[in-house]
Amino acid sequence: MPAHVAESDSTLDPLARERAHLAASRAALRGMREDVQALDIRDVTANWVNAAVLQAQIDDRIKALADLSHTPLFFGRLDYLHAVGGELAEGAAGERFYIGRRHVHDAAGDPMVIDWRAPVSQPYYQASRKNPQDVGLRRRFGYTSGELTAYEDEHLTDPGADGPEAEQTSRLLQAEIERPRVGPMRDIVATIQPEQDEIVRSGLGGTVCVQGGPGTGKTAVGLHRVAYLLYAHRERLARTGTLVIGPNRSFLQYIEQVLPALGELEVKQATVDDLVRSGVEVRGEDEAATAVVKGDARMAEVLRRAIRSHVTAPTESVVVVRGSRRWRVPAYEIQEMVDELLARDMRYGAAHEALPRRIAHAVLVRMEEAGEAPDDRVQNAVARNPAVKAAVKAIWPAVDPAKLVLRLLSDAEFLAAHAEGLLSEDERKRLLWAKPARSVRSAKWSAADAVLIDEASDLIARTHSLGHVVLDEAQDLSPMQYRAVGRRCSTGSATVLGDLAQGTTPWSTESWSEALFHLGKADAVVEELTAGFRVPREVIAYASRLLPAISPGLAAVESVRESPGSLVVREVPATEVLDSAVVSACEESLRHEGSIGLIAADARIPALGAALTAAGHAYLSPGEETTAASRLTLVPASLAKGLEYDYVVLDEPAAVVDGEPDERTGLRRLYVALTRAVSGLTVVHAAPLPEALER
Repeated sequence: MPAHVAESDSTLDPLARERAHLAASRAALRGMREDVQALDIRDVTANWVNAAVLQAQIDDRIKALADLSHTPLFFGRLDYLHAVGGELAEGAAGERFYIGRRHVHDAAGDPMVIDWRAPVSQPYYQASRKNPQDVGLRRRFGYTSGELTAYEDEHLTDPGADGPEAEQTSRLLQAEIERPRVGPMRDIVATIQPEQDEIVRSGLGGTVCVQGGPGTGKTAVGLHRVAYLLYAHRERLARTGTLVIGPNRSFLQYIEQVLPALGELEVKQATVDDLVRSGVEVRGEDEAATAVVKGDARMAEVLRRAIRSHVTAPTESVVVVRGSRRWRVPAYEIQEMVDELLARDMRYGAAHEALPRRIAHAVLVRMEEAGEAPDDRVQNAVARNPAVKAAVKAIWPAVDPAKLVLRLLSDAEFLAAHAEGLLSEDERKRLLWAKPARSVRSAKWSAADAVLIDEASDLIARTHSLGHVVLDEAQDLSPMQYRAVGRRCSTGSATVLGDLAQGTTPWSTESWSEALFHLGKADAVVEELTAGFRVPREVIAYASRLLPAISPGLAAVESVRESPGSLVVREVPATEVLDSAVVSACEESLRHEGSIGLIAADARIPALGAALTAAGHAYLSPGEETTAASRLTLVPASLAKGLEYDYVVLDEPAAVVDGEPDERTGLRRLYVALTRAVSGLTVVHAAPLPEALER
């Protein structure tokens, strides 16, 4: 593919010209920022509220225009064969366009750098010799510490221009993919591959599910998709909101800088637990078998039945007194109203609010028949009449979702009545608390209980829906958790990311079709990424030995990275101490550039932490940014999912497997741990390796 690379010490004019354009673009970005900083909001605001809102918008804009010295303003250039209209390129009509992370224009408003999300930028990712898309030249730029040091050209429409290397992988592209990782996850905007780009640019109207093995870039694809959607549908998503959901806080800290680096500051991030914990404090923990039952989709019907059981038949007429007149609505007529509301299957709370209005309307009909002319104010007054309010309280009482779940988990008869035909007796026993709590406040709620309360809350009052939700590591969610996420995008769309082979919860999904059904997005398109760009081929092939045991039929990742010697499997003799051997392996890895992750079974973390400290090595916790003091992170296997390190030392694979409730879950946890390395993996073990890995 590459024809030539001009290095920084070259005297060729093209490199100097590109550096000049970079300097001019940086100056233009500074000008854009200074223009925003110079705005005087006193001239355009009438009150302090408007001033505060506008100032917040200005502050966000200033942050978005920050020039990060280590982040190149542009990473590529496209030379089209024919002029392209400005409507496709942010107003920059012409043949030559510099592609970067954000839009930059000069003092006259003419674009100097085009946003990677603009239509004119797409051929940078999609054009090829077979389909050049009217691009004559694609130029990639290489940077060192933010300085432009090299470029590489592809002449897509001139077969002989690039010489014998024309079909090889771009050296600059490969170097960017393999660049050592220090600190949080970074964007991949300069290295997006064609199959990834198609997912990134898929429309807002549809939900996309991405099945991707380790190193295929599924998380980055999801984050870049939301960045693209914010660019293409900014006004709509500014109204409806966007959300990224990750498996834990460590993961969210790891990815939190990706969107700001692309100029997107408004996307909120949360875990599923964050979404559903409003109103109750989670202080308890369920046994795995109990959590599986609580997470089963059948619990949604149990809750629906329990809530509707509060509706009772009216036993007497409602008599409304207004002045000297008495207006009577018989019980059978109120029953008809109740039946109609039940048949419509409305939210319980909405029906609770509708019933007094129905009764009031019946009274108004009687008033009109008697010759009166009541208006809306009269109907509102009748709906608030004490007799009507008392009737509604008796027939359709308000329900507190937490109190409802508390009763289900405490009252065997109440649970049995509403789980009839849904849950077995053994399942019901698992749900019941051995020692029922006296109140919502004193209850030791578990994370699964909070999801049940969230479901009950939605049955009473509709949950607010966002415009777009990104759900990462989705394979680990229970059906009830999928429902909780689905409620947050019921009128919007979603990007679902995961790998079935990495499911490590007792309730993890075995099928994307089933998961998407529970999410409420059964018509979602499922895309599969099988090309690995991060994990070396030798490492992913070793980890893939586990696939027949953990996820039969799932295609193994085919890594494009050749990295001989990237895998070392070291058995510790009985005469040596395992902890000392692990510390030695970490010291060897620290001789390389980049981040180091020591991954071990959770039970082994204290001993390894003590061994590192004794050897004089400072270490970090997952999610913490590397510093001058330490590039080494000690990672419990339970928190490794989604994280990446340049070099990984894996302690005692058998202990990782044994740390889980069953062998299959343990092997999946091991698969995750084995695939966190992007440059090299050292496996240190004293116990025999799991049989599936030996095979």
